[in-house]
Amino acid sequence: MRVLAIETSTLAGGAALLEGARVVGEYALDVRVTHSERVMSAVDQLIRDAGWKPQDLRGVAVAVGPGSFTGLRIGLGTVKGLALSLGIPVAAVPTLDAMAAAVPFAVHPVCPVIDARKGEVYASLYVWAGTGMRREWDLLALAPDVLAARLQEPTILVGDGAVGIRSPHARLVPIMPRVPSAAMVGLLGAEKFRRGETVAPADLVPIYLRPSEAELKRRALALA
Repeated sequence: MRVLAIETSTLAGGAALLEGARVVGEYALDVRVTHSERVMSAVDQLIRDAGWKPQDLRGVAVAVGPGSFTGLRIGLGTVKGLALSLGIPVAAVPTLDAMAAAVPFAVHPVCPVIDARKGEVYASLYVWAGTGMRREWDLLALAPDVLAARLQEPTILVGDGAVGIRSPHARLVPIMPRVPSAAMVGLLGAEKFRRGETVAPADLVPIYLRPSEAELKRRALALA
């Protein structure tokens, strides 16, 4: 099955093409460039380089957050348009799940951490369950010191928010990418396709965990 994966939950983001469990190509750039400027150009370039046509795609997987509000809106909007125009199914992959899946066979728990700004991080905890990473906590938005206090044993931390977690139990992986991998989103998405766990484009929604800045302003105006 040929799958396109898109990840825009962080300022980096990327896209990948997969055929079965094989990663055919991946675009990743850990810089502050607007997703709207490069998501579709990256997808077009990947498809051309692979020698594919858009009609060859049989599904599209997308990271649905938590993460950047703007990035998620752009990524999900792109995926909705592609899925509708090509008539293909969508697999929604939580961003933290994809980050944890990049550390398989781990002896210690794995805690992916994304900088959520405003003094918070997005995080959860995972353990290797023999065939994949099993989530032990809910997807959380919390202060770094609160997360640090929740770590009760040696724990592998990954992600751009990991360096801010001050805990004697934190174990940082120096060569691990700071941002989610579109290829890993695609691999988890491919598993969802095999299980029939798809989402209609109209029903695709992001995981925000907290109100956006625009929503907070609307609430403040309503109370004024």
